[in-house]
Amino acid sequence: MQSGKSLFNYPFSHIYVEDSVRDMELTRSILARFSKSVVIPINHYKDVFNRSRQSFGLQKSSQALILAKNTGESIFPGAPVCQDFGYDHFYYASSIRNCIFDCEYCFLKGMYGSGNIVVFVNLEDTFAELEALLAKHPVYLCVSYDTDLIALESLTGFTARWAEFTKNHEDLTIEIRTKSFRKDIYDRIEPCDRVIFAYTISPDEIIEKHEKRTAALTERLEAAAYAMKKGFPVRLCFDPVIYCENWKDSYLSMFDQVQKHIDTHQLKDVSIGSFRIPADYIKKLRKDFPDSPICQFPYENRNGVFQYSAALQAEMEDTLVTKLQSLVPKEKIYRIDVDE
Repeated sequence: MQSGKSLFNYPFSHIYVEDSVRDMELTRSILARFSKSVVIPINHYKDVFNRSRQSFGLQKSSQALILAKNTGESIFPGAPVCQDFGYDHFYYASSIRNCIFDCEYCFLKGMYGSGNIVVFVNLEDTFAELEALLAKHPVYLCVSYDTDLIALESLTGFTARWAEFTKNHEDLTIEIRTKSFRKDIYDRIEPCDRVIFAYTISPDEIIEKHEKRTAALTERLEAAAYAMKKGFPVRLCFDPVIYCENWKDSYLSMFDQVQKHIDTHQLKDVSIGSFRIPADYIKKLRKDFPDSPICQFPYENRNGVFQYSAALQAEMEDTLVTKLQSLVPKEKIYRIDVDE
C-alpha cells in the first residue's frame, strides 16, 4: 500500500525567499523548521518560478520552496471543467501553487513550467480580497485548486486559517480537496457546515500507478470517515475517472472499500467526472511526458477540452452513477458535463 506519511518532513533543501516577506511571521516559522536548508534571497518569485527551460519532472523529484507575497489577485472565477455543485457564485483561491504529490495526469504540469512550490505567505490579503467579494454576494470557493492544502498543513497552517475565516463569514462556503491521509487536522479545528472536506477517490491500481506520493485508498477513506465522525461535511470525488484496461473491475472493487469504511448515508454529496484537460495543458504534458499512457491517450478535443470519446465517457460514468445510486440519494450525485 502506498503512503504519504514521510511527506510531513519533506526536505526542501533550497528555499527561495522574496525580500518583501523575509520578516513575516510565517516566513520565519518555515525557515526555523527547515534550518538546514539553503536560503536564497530573491526579488520576485517569478524570477525563479517562471524561468524558461525548467524541467517539471526533475524538480518534482527534489522540490524547492519559494516564499513570496502575492501582489495581484488571488481569487478567480471557477473553471468550466470544474464542478460548481449548484452554487451561483463559484470561485477558486490560489494561496499555494503546485503540490507535493505527483499525479501523472495533474493539470498543474500543463499550467506551470516549474515543479517547485510557491507559498504566498500573505494570506490575510486574500482574506481582505474575499471580504470585498462577499460584500457583493455569497461565495462558493475552492481553496485547494492549485495544491493540496491538507498535505501542506504542517508547513503553512492554511487549512485551519481558512476554516476559522469561513466560520466567521456566513455567506462563504469553501471546499478543501485532498488526497492526503492525515486526520489530526480534525482534532484541531471546529466543525462548520460550510467547510467541506472533499476526498478524491480512485482505485488502488490508479493510485499506485498514476498518483505518486498520495495516500492509499484505505488511508483516504479512513481519514474521510474520521472527519465525518468529528462532525465535518465530507464529499467524495470520483474525479477524475481514469480509463485503464480493466477499469470496470477496478472501479467496482473500489466501491467495496468505500462501503467498508464510509457510512455513505452521512456524506454531504459525491461527484463524478471523467478525466478532462484544456487543450493547451495537454499539449505541454504530451511534450514533457512522452511515456505517460494518460497523457498520450487519443482523447477527443471537444470545445477546447480534451476528453474521452463521448461513448467511453458515458459508459464509465454511467457505471459509477448506477453503483452510487444504490449508496446515496440521487440528488446527492453531481456529474460533470463540460460539453454543456
